[in-house]
This record gives sequence, structure tokens and C-alpha cells, in this order.
Amino acid sequence: MSIKLNYSNLFPFLSRQELEPFFARARQAQKTLLGKDGPGVDFLGWVDLPVEITEEQILRLESSAKEIRSKCDAFITIGIGGSYLGGRAVSEALLGAGPVAENPGCPAAYYAGHNISAVQMNRLLSRIENRDVCLNVISKYGSTTEPGIAFRILRGWMEKKYGQEASSRIIATTDRAKGALHNLAKKKGYETFIIPDDVGGRFSVLTPVGLLPLAVSGIDIRSFIEGFKSARKRYLKNDDPLSNPALFYAAARNALYEKGKTIEVLSNFESDLHGIAEWWKQLFGESEGKEEKGIFPAAVDFPTDLHSMGQYLQNGKRDLFETFLMVGEKTEEYAVPEDPEDSDGLNFLAGLDFAEVNLRAYNGTKIAHYDGGVPNMTIWLNRIDAESIGELLYFFELAVAFSGYMLGVNPFDQPGVEDYKKNMFALLGKPGFEELGRELQNRQKECGQNISG
Repeated sequence: MSIKLNYSNLFPFLSRQELEPFFARARQAQKTLLGKDGPGVDFLGWVDLPVEITEEQILRLESSAKEIRSKCDAFITIGIGGSYLGGRAVSEALLGAGPVAENPGCPAAYYAGHNISAVQMNRLLSRIENRDVCLNVISKYGSTTEPGIAFRILRGWMEKKYGQEASSRIIATTDRAKGALHNLAKKKGYETFIIPDDVGGRFSVLTPVGLLPLAVSGIDIRSFIEGFKSARKRYLKNDDPLSNPALFYAAARNALYEKGKTIEVLSNFESDLHGIAEWWKQLFGESEGKEEKGIFPAAVDFPTDLHSMGQYLQNGKRDLFETFLMVGEKTEEYAVPEDPEDSDGLNFLAGLDFAEVNLRAYNGTKIAHYDGGVPNMTIWLNRIDAESIGELLYFFELAVAFSGYMLGVNPFDQPGVEDYKKNMFALLGKPGFEELGRELQNRQKECGQNISG
């Protein structure tokens, strides 16, 4: 299996001659990644993860997942950002959005710690009230506010419901040797899995961060890993952009960016890929948005958003380009039925499979947006299965590494994420942030003087 990239609709917005220098820059970025001599070298563990995962590690994940399935009918993953997005995205792609209780023999999947909503927390507690629950908390150090609050609440709920047995129902995926969560897990006797020191959160789906929840949901993690291996073999060292779509994609993105296309819209025609698009937004936004540089990543679900955001894409400001995400092979069929009265005038579609209607909607949209002045590419995925999704994720990880280096930023840090955390800590009164807290409170008062309504 392999990913195909159709770039026909980049022309005439870009010429082949204009792309050549970006191909050269992409090759240099690839050399920088392979040589491990660029920014962020301490966070390149993801590059070789596909071939470094051992049979022992896989067996442990599978064994733990089997044990969890035997104990519970609800499995809650606590995390934010890269600590939950990857696993959730893959789960939704393969099993559908929402709880996955319909997957025989597997617990329903719930998520917490990715917001600070009393409504959502109360709703979750109501849904699990009469369920047998296991809890998986994912945090490098255990001090991030959003998942930390959720874990405090849910840990208390578990201890009240199960008493001492709660410790055998809580799994901590955290740092190897330090941090609040590591220390608590050691004290309470939780089963623990390790987040590697050299893998950043948004690149962590092939670590226990993503693999354990997927295994609990009954997903074949061995096939998922094979997809990563396949992509690594095809795209990591191949320096020909015409046969390496990850290299071409990085080059084209940067060429469009330098021509004023500062927004990329990832458009998919398969609703189960919504979570993949959410993961992609974090991967590219957090990797490239630095030093007042970067392409803003946005995503839409078609055809739903054709009746809303489609208007902007067709006629709005021409500072964007579009990347379609399409699936080539249909795995299910449903034909449009015929209506004897043809009251809706849609009998011209009778007998057509939904997949064919969807494909023609894509082709019509692609041409319309091209005619409207939007350069676009299409990433074709063979099918939606564990191996293909694994290949797609590694493709994107490689592409953002190449693209970030081409852009001249460190694709593997996230200094801007820390700014909001400092302000939130200060406003919440965290010890050590008192001076900043007073400054921000004064600024809040000044802002409060300028309110309309």
C-alpha cells in the first residue's frame, strides 16, 4: 500500500520551474532530519519508533489491553493535545466517532481532561455512574492543569466506588523517572507505561500514549505499526519529490506560502476522518507556527461544510490553498433507491452507490475551487484500515518535519503553548506566580473599562 499525491491543480498557480528550488530545499531539510543536526534534535525519537518497537513491548500492551477489557465496560482516557488526539483520531477513523461499545467485547471509550467544562464533567460522571470503569491518565509530568483537574476528580470517583481496588483500575502513561504523576503512580501502585523522553506529544501516537487506548478498543496495533514501518521505508530516505509524496507535499506547501498562501485547508469527504484532521491541525500548527511564521492549518468536513465554509473557499480572500484527503477503496456499499413518484427529482441518482456520489461531489468541488482561484492537491489513501491510517500519520509527521525545517523553525518545540499556561497559573494563584498574577489582574481591570453592551 502507498499514499498517492495528485498535484495537477497546483498549476498554473505554481510552475514546475518555480517548484525546483523548493525541491532542493526539501532535500536539504531531509538531510538535516536524517543527519540529526538541526533544531530539535533531542525530539527525533519518533523517526525510528516504527522499527524500534520490540515484540516484548507489543505483547505487554496487548496483555494489558486484554486485562483492561476483562475488568470494565467503560475506558476513560485523560489527556490534552498530543496526549490524546492521536489515539482518539485513529479510533474514530476505524470505529466511528463517540463511544465504541459497538466494537464487540471492548469497553466504550470516553475522553476527559481536554477541556475545563463543568457541563462536560457532570455529563461524563452521569454516563459512567452504572458502568465498570478503568482509567488511563496520560501526562508527561502530571502538572498540566486541564488533565490534572480531571484526574483529581475521576481518581476520587474511582476510589469512592472501588476502594483499594481502584489502584488496579488506573493506568498512568507518564515520564520514566520524575514528575507528580510518576510519583503518585509509584505510591499508589498503578500500572505504568512510559512516554519516551525524545518523543514530543504530537508525535507520540506510536508510543503507549496512542497504542494502549487503541489496543483496549480492539484495534490491531500490529497492523497500525506496520503502516508506520511501510511509510518510513518509502518516504524517509527517498530524495525524489516526484516519487516521495511527503517530500513533494512539504515543497509545495512552502512554495505556496511564499506566494502569499498562508492558510491551508484540509478537506475530507469521509466523516470518520474528522479526528485525523483535528490531529493534523495540532501537528502542523504546533510544529510550524513560530517566529511569526507558518501556514495556518484549518480543516473542513465535506459535503457538510460545503454548505457553509464552502462559500468562503469559493469566493473569499485568495490567501489559501486546499489539500483534499480522499479514500480510494470503498469497503461498504449503499445504493440510492429509486422513488416511483420521483417527488424529489433525484431519480437520476437511482442505482448509484453513495461512494460514487461522494466521488463526483469531490471532483465537482475540486474543479469549482480551482476555478475560483484556490490551488489544491489531493492525498489519496488506499482505504481506511489500521495499516493505511498508520502510513498516513507517519507521512504527515515526516512532511511537517521537512516543511518546518524549510520554513526555518524548530518543528519539535512549542514555546508559545507555555505562555498561556504561565498566565493561567498566575491568574489561578499558583505559588511562584504572584508577581505575574498582580500584573495580569491590573491588565484585566484596564480591559474591563472598554466593554460594549
